[in-house]
Amino acid sequence: MRYAFDLHIHSALSPCAEKDMTPNNIVNMAAMKGLDIIALTDHNSGANLDAARRCAEKAGLLFIPGMEVETAEEVHLVCLLPDIANALELNRHVSGALPAIENREDIFGSQLIMDENDIVTGEEKQMLITATRLTVDEIYLLVRSLGGIVIPAHVDRPSYSIISNLGIIPENLQIRNLEITRNCDKYSFKAARPELDRFCLIKSSDAHSLGDILERESFLELEALTVQNVIDTLK
Repeated sequence: MRYAFDLHIHSALSPCAEKDMTPNNIVNMAAMKGLDIIALTDHNSGANLDAARRCAEKAGLLFIPGMEVETAEEVHLVCLLPDIANALELNRHVSGALPAIENREDIFGSQLIMDENDIVTGEEKQMLITATRLTVDEIYLLVRSLGGIVIPAHVDRPSYSIISNLGIIPENLQIRNLEITRNCDKYSFKAARPELDRFCLIKSSDAHSLGDILERESFLELEALTVQNVIDTLK
């Protein structure tokens, strides 16, 4: 069966996201738009994953715990994990690899931690919207060791993408899928870059506001609607 997905959504934990990007609001908007699968992928943190998972389960959506990691090369990678435990292990490594800089809310925005009732339970003080000291290769190997997959984010953008920053996609990375932004035409993008023929281009929203969450426009063909099937299909 075909299932509609959006695998790149930010909550209010990401300082660049709107404050109404709460776990319940994200899940309810995704349900209203007819999605079957969502992933929460905040910048360099998984602090809101469990709350969003609980909301998604109540709404009948398949939830994939994730994170958008910024590597030492300033490349953004969408990392999808099989469960919360492995996502929090990734969170431990990434948190330890961030520079010891406190977030400036007045400049970058707040970094809100919430529960499944959208109650703010804390605020992340460490600045999240910055590069870690982990390389693309290190993040790839770490995520794979945790049973997850890595999808280079928004490769059609002129910054923070693996193509813009590295110029190539290293062949040692066994990556099958690349993410493009919602307004990118995948056929013309691929036609202009024949070196990308070996990759599948998938579209996610990189939503920082509720209205940006995808409609039913990106699909996966799955035998069963499970996290492991999504990861195996994209691997």
